[in-house]
Amino acid sequence: MQFRAHLHTVTRHRRLVRSYCLKLGLVWQGLTHDLSKFWRGCKYYQGWRSPNDQERLENGVSLAWLHHKGRNRHHFEYWIDYCRREDGTIYIGGCKMPKKYVAEMFCDRIAACRVYQGDQYTDASPYDYYQRSKDLSRTDASRFMHADTAALLDRWLLLLKEQGEDAAFAQIRDELRRGGD
Repeated sequence: MQFRAHLHTVTRHRRLVRSYCLKLGLVWQGLTHDLSKFWRGCKYYQGWRSPNDQERLENGVSLAWLHHKGRNRHHFEYWIDYCRREDGTIYIGGCKMPKKYVAEMFCDRIAACRVYQGDQYTDASPYDYYQRSKDLSRTDASRFMHADTAALLDRWLLLLKEQGEDAAFAQIRDELRRGGD
């Protein structure tokens, strides 16, 4: 039962991300999105949230997440490394992500919200979820995500919330075509 239900959830998520990535011209990223995270998810599947959360509750850590984020550049956690400030001091922080991976992260967040929220999804859902994740009592993405990456994701998610999918995808596609990271 869990295998089939998890397969359905993951397949739906991947299909959505693929279609969004294709809208942005990110063909390879759309085709290969999330290929590394299936088997452990079957064991911890519940259907209403990420299996990684259940694995964390049971084991104190999600081995599936550690494996996945270390191999998929659309997660800001992939980009956490030792960084050097202008004065030469070293700290652990986020490196600036290339736009094409921020774009895939944008697509990933929309798809995840659509899959887990179902009929409750609105174009505001990904932005609102991202804002909640910045709360210090949670993951505090703003502390580990590079400031430029966070600002770009925030801007794109806010565009989605305020102007809808068509406007957001048109703007992002244009920015990707113009290049620059």
